[in-house]
Amino acid sequence: MSSSQEAMNTEETPMYGWNELPWNKIERRTFKLQKRIYRASQRGDVKTVHKLQKLLLTSWSAKCLAVRRVTQDNQGKKTAGVDGVKILTPHARLFLVTILKLGEKPSPTRRVWIPKPGKKDEQRALGIPTVYDRAVQTLMKLALEPEWEAKFEPNSYGFRPGRSCHDAIQAIFNEIRLKPKYVLDADIAKCFDCINHSALLKKLSTTPTINRQIKAWLKAGVMDNGELFPTEEGTPQGGTISPLAANIALHGMEAYIKEKFPETRKQIAGKRVRTAAPVLIRYADDLVILHPDLEVIKGCKAAMEEWLKDMGLELKPSKTKLTHTLEVYEGNVGFDFLGFHVRQYPVGKHRTGKKRNGESLGFKPLITPSKEKVKQHVQRLGTIVRRHKAAPQQALIAKLNPVIMGWSRYYSTQVSKEVFTAVDSILYQQLRAWANSRHPHKNRHWISDKYWLVETEGWIFATKDSKYRLWKHAKMPIKRHTKVQNNRSPYDGDWIYWGTRKGEHPETTKAIGSLLKRQQGKCRWCELYFKEGDLLEIDHIIPKSLGGTDAKENKQLIHRHCHDQKTAQDGSCKAGAHDNTPRNRGAV
Repeated sequence: MSSSQEAMNTEETPMYGWNELPWNKIERRTFKLQKRIYRASQRGDVKTVHKLQKLLLTSWSAKCLAVRRVTQDNQGKKTAGVDGVKILTPHARLFLVTILKLGEKPSPTRRVWIPKPGKKDEQRALGIPTVYDRAVQTLMKLALEPEWEAKFEPNSYGFRPGRSCHDAIQAIFNEIRLKPKYVLDADIAKCFDCINHSALLKKLSTTPTINRQIKAWLKAGVMDNGELFPTEEGTPQGGTISPLAANIALHGMEAYIKEKFPETRKQIAGKRVRTAAPVLIRYADDLVILHPDLEVIKGCKAAMEEWLKDMGLELKPSKTKLTHTLEVYEGNVGFDFLGFHVRQYPVGKHRTGKKRNGESLGFKPLITPSKEKVKQHVQRLGTIVRRHKAAPQQALIAKLNPVIMGWSRYYSTQVSKEVFTAVDSILYQQLRAWANSRHPHKNRHWISDKYWLVETEGWIFATKDSKYRLWKHAKMPIKRHTKVQNNRSPYDGDWIYWGTRKGEHPETTKAIGSLLKRQQGKCRWCELYFKEGDLLEIDHIIPKSLGGTDAKENKQLIHRHCHDQKTAQDGSCKAGAHDNTPRNRGAV
């Protein structure tokens, strides 16, 4: 009997409930297959990759994981497709596992319009597949992602496990740290909506079964206000496999640029001079190309336009520009990327950066929050304050703190202290206006005594008992982010490396980081290591509704789906309230 047949024989559907499934065995079994796919793809063994993918796509364990992610873990689990199905019961989840298979004709996606971030007048279209189609797509992603993680280029950071915006920003810092460079700051117009289906399927180069299934999803159409529209191009934003499909479509861009403009070595005045190839850093459809030669950058722009045509894409003129990191070029200096402003500043000999040999550079590279993002954040804080004119002080603080901490944590890896202090000053003025409007007949000293506490660190907006205190942006420590190693992937199975990175990620809260360290990167409920992409939550061991406290000893970090099981088992929801308040949920 072959190893594949033996594996299939161990995958028989158990005769017990959803919550009683052996999830630790299911996850280990699936990850072992994914790791084998990743290793086979690394060594270029296409035949083995396709065999293992076929095995995973028919695996009962992988189907269970796919259903759990769609119906329990994903943020959109409460969003229905065209069939109106939202949340599935445990019994229905098990039934979905038994009927899940490739080859079924997909339903059209349901079109939903949402406003673009920071743009009230513009909207973005999402295509929401049905729960069944989302589960099949997730199953497909479990098989395809390990193969492509072994192929993706090192400077691709968007929508990939184990990689983030901060890795892309740190890669840019490493490139401009020692030398001024020209920059092509580019944006691909309507990337998700315009990808050529034939070119994408050709690039996938996969088995006929997978090819037909993905083609069926791409051609399924979209339902908008009861009317069916065909989809001749693009991948619907909202499907679980869409980000992976977009990354596959854009794969090869970096290699093409380096092929067009390779590294050169010339003999000039008796010395060998090395000219590096352009560096392309991409996060999804946003990208920058850096090089010290302006003509090379202009050539890169033409090469990019030529390469994108084959995928049915083009650069967006309004968001594509040439600039320089140190000098003014075409009225601009520096550039904005992922909410950061990247620039080099000329400085004196005492503040200048230095080369490895100690020679002064004459400039200092600084990456700070972009002016547009600071403006949007200040406006958001002002909106929250205005909407809580009649609310008690503790309610306002509870609403502001998550926004302040999340925003400052995102920018805590770069030079943001001055910006943080300036935003704190503006917020103080907003809060002063809020307090004055509540007590128009009281003087400023009375108002200050009521709403502020004076401590060694300055004025603190807090309640009298100090139980509710407003977090200050400037209180967030600045800590440089360590970029992910170029050819690393969570599918390599190095739990120590990825567990350490998860605990030190800039957007991981202090509470979650300390619990990760205390638990050695394991979930206290299922005893499995936390993986990249897992949703984690802080749970009270003894629920507060049953007499538990907020002490550190009474807290543990577990998966979101484990939290659901634990809450159902300990009966805290029956005793009063579900132990799942915003304060206790720490999903990362």
